[in-house]
Amino acid sequence: NPNLKRRKSDFCHSSKVRIYLGLHLKCLRLLKRFYQRLKNNHLLAITIGLAYLWFGLLKFFPGASPAEVLAKQTIEALTFGVLPAEVALFLLAAWETAVGVLLLLNCCRQTAVKFALVHMLFTFTPLFLFPDLAFSEPPFYFSLVGQYIFKNLILVAALIYLLKTPALATVVEEE
Repeated sequence: NPNLKRRKSDFCHSSKVRIYLGLHLKCLRLLKRFYQRLKNNHLLAITIGLAYLWFGLLKFFPGASPAEVLAKQTIEALTFGVLPAEVALFLLAAWETAVGVLLLLNCCRQTAVKFALVHMLFTFTPLFLFPDLAFSEPPFYFSLVGQYIFKNLILVAALIYLLKTPALATVVEEE
C-alpha cells in the first residue's frame, strides 16, 4: 500500500525522531567514552585526583585542613624556616590542587603522577622528623598522625601503577 509506505517514511524523517535518535547516539558515545576511560585506568586517576583536589583546596582556607599544622611544621623543618609557613601552605595547596585537576582531566597524566610521587615522598618525612607525633610507642605503634601518613603507601603503589600504565586514548572513532 503506497500510503502506508509514505506514512512510515514520513515518520522516519520527522524532526522529532531525528532529534531522539541523535540524542540516543550521543548518549551511547558518552557511555562508550566513559567505559573506555574506566578500562584505561582512568578511574584510578579520577579517585586520586579527587583526593588531591579536595585536600589541596582545603589548604587554601586557614584552619580547614586537619593536616595544616603538620604540613606547616614539616615544611618549616625541611626548609630550615626559610620559607614562611603561610607561603609554604599556599604553595602546597596549589601543588595538590594542580595535581588533582590534571588527574581528573586526564591531562599530562605522567607529569601529574610524577609531581604526586614527589609530594608523597615528602609526606613520609614527619615519621623521621617528628617521631613523637607519628608513634605512640616507636617503631611499631602508630599514632593517628602516623596512620594518616602510613596509609600513603597505598597511594604510592597506585601512583606507580599509573606511572607504568600509559594513559591510552579514550575513544578510537570508527570511520
